[in-house]
Amino acid sequence: MFFVKAEKSSRLKIDMTKGSIMGRVLIFAIPIIIGNILQYLYTTVDTLVIGAYCGHTSLAAVGTSSQPVEVLLCIFLGIGTGISILISQCTGAGDTEKIKRICETTVSFVYLCGIPIAILGWFYAPHMLRFMNVPADTFDAALMYTRIVLLAALGNIGYNVNAGILRGLGDSLASLLFLLVSCVVNIVLDILLVAVFGMDVTGVAVATSIAMLLAWVSSIVYIRARFPHLKFTFLPKKLDVAELKSMLAIGLPIGLNNSLYSFGHVAIQSMVNIQGSVFMAGNSVAGRITGLSNIAITGLSSAATAFSGQNFGAGNYSRLKEGHLVIPLSSGLITLAFGLFFISIRMPILRIFSKDETVLMYASRYVVVMLLSQWFYAIFNGIMCIVNGLGKVRYTTVINILMLWAVRIPAAWIITRYFDGTYIMLCFPISFSFGMLCMVAYYIFSPSWKEVMEKGGGHMGIRSRVAVQ
Repeated sequence: MFFVKAEKSSRLKIDMTKGSIMGRVLIFAIPIIIGNILQYLYTTVDTLVIGAYCGHTSLAAVGTSSQPVEVLLCIFLGIGTGISILISQCTGAGDTEKIKRICETTVSFVYLCGIPIAILGWFYAPHMLRFMNVPADTFDAALMYTRIVLLAALGNIGYNVNAGILRGLGDSLASLLFLLVSCVVNIVLDILLVAVFGMDVTGVAVATSIAMLLAWVSSIVYIRARFPHLKFTFLPKKLDVAELKSMLAIGLPIGLNNSLYSFGHVAIQSMVNIQGSVFMAGNSVAGRITGLSNIAITGLSSAATAFSGQNFGAGNYSRLKEGHLVIPLSSGLITLAFGLFFISIRMPILRIFSKDETVLMYASRYVVVMLLSQWFYAIFNGIMCIVNGLGKVRYTTVINILMLWAVRIPAAWIITRYFDGTYIMLCFPISFSFGMLCMVAYYIFSPSWKEVMEKGGGHMGIRSRVAVQ
C-alpha cells in the first residue's frame, strides 16, 4: 500500500529542475490561480450577500475588518513561506529526512501560534479598529467580524502552512481541491446564515471561519494519505529546535515584513475611513475587480519561489539564469492583460454589487488607477520570489518596508492632507514602481546575485554550498 501511495504522490510533484521553464511554471501556477479564484469567490459571495440583504455599513465593515486580521496572521504566514522555501531546497537536494523533521516541527508550530492568536485577537480587535478610525455606524459589525474570524486563526494558519509544505514538495494541485470544498461550504453557509437566518456580518464571519477550518483539516488528511512516508500528524509530537531556527531564519523576516506591510495598510485604511462609509463601500466593491485581475500574480510568484528553491537546492544555476527574467516579465504581461480587460467591463460588474451611484463612482475610479499599475507590482513580486527562493530574504525585506513606510504611506498622507482624499489610491502605483525599480537594481548590482549568475553552468549540491552562503 505504501508503494502505491508513494507512486501517486510522485506523479503530483512538479520537478522545476528540468523541462520547459514556463511550461513547468504554468503547470505549477494554474492550480494556485484557480485557487485564488475560489478565494476570490469567498469574499465576492460575502459582498454580494451583504450587499443584497444588509446595507452599505455592513459592506464597509467587512471590507475594513480584513486589515487587522492580516496584521495578526501575516507574520505566521510569512514563516509558512519560509517553510515552503526550505522544503523546495530539500526537494531539489533529495533530502527526505530533513523534510520529515521540518513537517514535524511545523505541526507543533501551528498550535503554538494559532491558539494564542485566537485568544489575543479577541482583546486586540477593538483597539485596532479604533486606531483605524472605523466610523461609529460600522464599528460594532466590524468588531464582531474581526473577533469571530480570529477565533478560527488555527485553521487559517494551519491551512496556509500546509499549503506551503505542499508547494515546496512540488504539489500545487492539492490546495485547489481543499479550497474548492471550503468555497462551496462558505457559499452555502453565507446564504443560509445571512439570507435565511438574517445573521448579517456575524453570519459571514462564521461561514468564513468554518470554511477555513475545513480546509486545514482536509490538508492534513491529504498529506497523510499522499505522503505517508512523512508521517504527518493532526496533533503536535516533536519540535526540532534546529529546524525551527532554520524556519525562523528564513520565514521570520518575510513574516515581519508581511506584518509591517499589513499594519501599514491599516494606517492607509484609517485614511480611507476618514472619507466616510460611502467611500469605504466603494473601495470594498472595487476590490472585487482588482482582486480578480490580480489572481495570476500569486500563482506565478509561488511558482517562482518553487522554481528558484528547487534549482538552487539542486545547484542548477544555469536554469536559474534562464528563468530569472522570463518568469517576472511573464507575470507582468499577464497581469497587464487581465487589468486592461477588466477595466473595459468594470461598470457592469460593479453594478452587481451596488446600485448607489456615488459608491459606483468611487469604485470605478479606484479600479482604473489600480489596474493600470498592478503589472509593476507583478514584476516586483516575481523578482522578489526568485530571490527569496534562494533564502536571501534580507534585501527583499528592506525594500518591502521602504516601499510601504517610506513611499506608500507618506504619499497617501500627502494626497489626503493637501489634495482630494478620494484619490488616495494613487499611493499604490507610486510605491509599485519604486519596488520594481529596486528589485531590478538588485539583479544589476548585487554581488551575491552576480555570484549566482556566474555559476550558470555549475551543479553544486545544497550541502556543498553552505560555505558559499
